Amino acid sequence: MRFDTVLIGGGLSSLVCGILLQREGKKCLMISAGQNALHFSSGAFGLLGCMPDGTPVDAPFEAFSALAPSHPYRKIGRTLCESYADAAVPFFASCGIPLQGFGRRNGFRLTASGSFKRAWLAFQDVPFFSSDDALDGKRALIVTLDGFLDFYPEMLSDGLRRRGVESRCVSVHLSCLDALRGGPGEMRSVGIARILNRETNWKQFGREVRALLDGEDLVIVPEVFGLEDRIVNEWIAEMIPAQVLYVGTMPPSVSGIRVQRLLKNAFIQAGGTFLMGDTACDPEWAPDGTVRCIHTANLGAPGIEADSFVYAGGHLFGRGIESHPDGFSDPVFGLDVVCDADRASWVERGFFQAQPYMGYGIGTDERFRGLKDGRTVENLYVAGAQLAGCNSLQEGSGAGVAVMSAMHIAADILKRTENVGE
Repeated sequence: MRFDTVLIGGGLSSLVCGILLQREGKKCLMISAGQNALHFSSGAFGLLGCMPDGTPVDAPFEAFSALAPSHPYRKIGRTLCESYADAAVPFFASCGIPLQGFGRRNGFRLTASGSFKRAWLAFQDVPFFSSDDALDGKRALIVTLDGFLDFYPEMLSDGLRRRGVESRCVSVHLSCLDALRGGPGEMRSVGIARILNRETNWKQFGREVRALLDGEDLVIVPEVFGLEDRIVNEWIAEMIPAQVLYVGTMPPSVSGIRVQRLLKNAFIQAGGTFLMGDTACDPEWAPDGTVRCIHTANLGAPGIEADSFVYAGGHLFGRGIESHPDGFSDPVFGLDVVCDADRASWVERGFFQAQPYMGYGIGTDERFRGLKDGRTVENLYVAGAQLAGCNSLQEGSGAGVAVMSAMHIAADILKRTENVGE
């Protein structure tokens, strides 16, 4: 088998890059081992919420110059990052994913603990505001479902109360969920969302909540609606005479799963081939040091050949890099991992401190081509969470790095192939 580009990983960066390439007529194959980080999504995309030292950031692009030269944003450059940011909203809209944001500035999403966290863009049904005092002085009705253990209304209420929001917690019993409560499965968000996707069930929920209102300005409910289509969230909101806010629960994320499905569908509809439940392995190298082909655990021989390879396997969570007692490694291509040699430097003692190991990743050149033994692999790109130079968890930059690096790599591949064809 031969493709123009093989993408390894099925997460945000791989999907964005694959869609962009496929829409430009490149024949792409995506190899995905299983579920990805979108299934744990908060419903918002972070670009740069704070600096590496913890300083909050309101204007991300203005802060790029203070980042280390090895940071992915610095490699791309502010001007290109801004152009990719401008392209992001229409790109996701073209995939059926409307996003909201505040231009060049961060907004604030409401979290399940009642706090506000900076973010760049948010899914349309996520509570997202231009300031962190947007709800001050309001009254809220916080609604949960009987038996649902992944949403904590009292904790949310406490967080809001500290911000001057008066709140009241109630629980709704829906008989349609009784099978989940008494069966071998669990009352998890996705199982609930599948049942509440039926019109009779979400309408019952809307009627129950409407009857419980007692003059509150806000109704806050767990994000267990709209698994297949976010229009359900809008219909429920129309039934309730108050502002309805859908707040994220413990994973899995209903909105994240919906977005992953929409992106996957956009890739396939553009003509891409999606290989699910398989892992890349055993690359074959050409004499010039480029990747000639890759194998997979299920397909075996012969290998899959391509002009370009995009490696977006995730961080430690996705096994894009692996840790060992004496260091870190790339399990597929053996690329160079940038990390501290001294094991004692991998972690900080404080649980809430920024952990150095979260900033380790694969080293690349300025075009995000991977380094192997210090040398650039000309046709192997690295995207997203695998990249060295940033601690996305600390910075709140995970989705931003994924999207920006994916767009940058797609542009580089298209430019390179155009030059070859001239």
